[in-house]
Amino acid sequence: MIRYGILGFGHHGIKRLVPGFNGAKDSRLGGIWRRDFEKAKTNASEYSIERALPSAEELCASPEIDAVFVTSPDALHIHDTLLAFSFNKPVLCEKPLAMNVAEVQQMLVASRKANLLFGVAQNFRYNRSVNLIRKWVQAGKIGKPIFATSHFYFQSGQSPRAWIYDPALARGGPIGDVGVHCLDALRFILQDDVVAVTTIAHRDQQSGPVEANAAFTLDFQQGTIGSVMVSFRSPYRSFVEVVGEEGIIRSEYGLTVDFPVDVLLLRGPSVVESQQVSNADCYSLMLDGFSSAMQGRGSYAAPGEDGLKNQMVLDAVYASWHSGRKELISE
Repeated sequence: MIRYGILGFGHHGIKRLVPGFNGAKDSRLGGIWRRDFEKAKTNASEYSIERALPSAEELCASPEIDAVFVTSPDALHIHDTLLAFSFNKPVLCEKPLAMNVAEVQQMLVASRKANLLFGVAQNFRYNRSVNLIRKWVQAGKIGKPIFATSHFYFQSGQSPRAWIYDPALARGGPIGDVGVHCLDALRFILQDDVVAVTTIAHRDQQSGPVEANAAFTLDFQQGTIGSVMVSFRSPYRSFVEVVGEEGIIRSEYGLTVDFPVDVLLLRGPSVVESQQVSNADCYSLMLDGFSSAMQGRGSYAAPGEDGLKNQMVLDAVYASWHSGRKELISE
């Protein structure tokens, strides 16, 4: 049983991670830290968490903590990750990994120097819907993929994470917040890398310096054209579709974890195969996947090295928005 300590416990920890730990078989939430220690103690009592620690250093140093889960705002990921490594603790870090590629590279160097496992919390890699789409694509059920699309919308005005509008703390708006999920899902499904991107994004009065709505295209190495659309303004929707030379795989709400979703295989207007799956346990599977890798039983599905590839694309997406040009992904 791997005992985790969460650095930066907050809304995400309450909504997703506590239930994830409750459903995990080989992972336990051993402690939390947040800036407000009184709130941390209250949270620990409310959610039956073993301990609240008064400082990030004490959480990382605790002999009762085996691994650190970094869930702080984006700009703090590098500090919190390097801190955990300095106490010889493996790190599972929320996405996006950092504010830019240079920070991710520092995190990777530190993990290698300490010989510690470093993973990204790309929980959708443990979604049954995403894995089924990936399986069907790789089995050739739609032939060569031509287009791959992922959308993710929600109304951020209802989110308690006020920091997502602060460019000093967040890697942008919905591109950094959920666009990285869409990008990662498409890369994972296609088992392919992105070589260039083009971006359109709009701000509004509420979003201020960060984008409120955005769309970007992805040129994949093997020729697939990808597209991602994200928004902080639309009612919730997640969608995944891969169009091939011989058919289409489509899943409305394909990235959701809150209710069962259908994965459809179409040829023309006809559904020739369908399967309903639940992604409700994806956080539990992600946690246990990292725990298993820590114990030498298999590999974790979203290693830090792969997170670097997402960060390279993410940086290029923002560069394209500001330059108005297609941006190549630097090796």
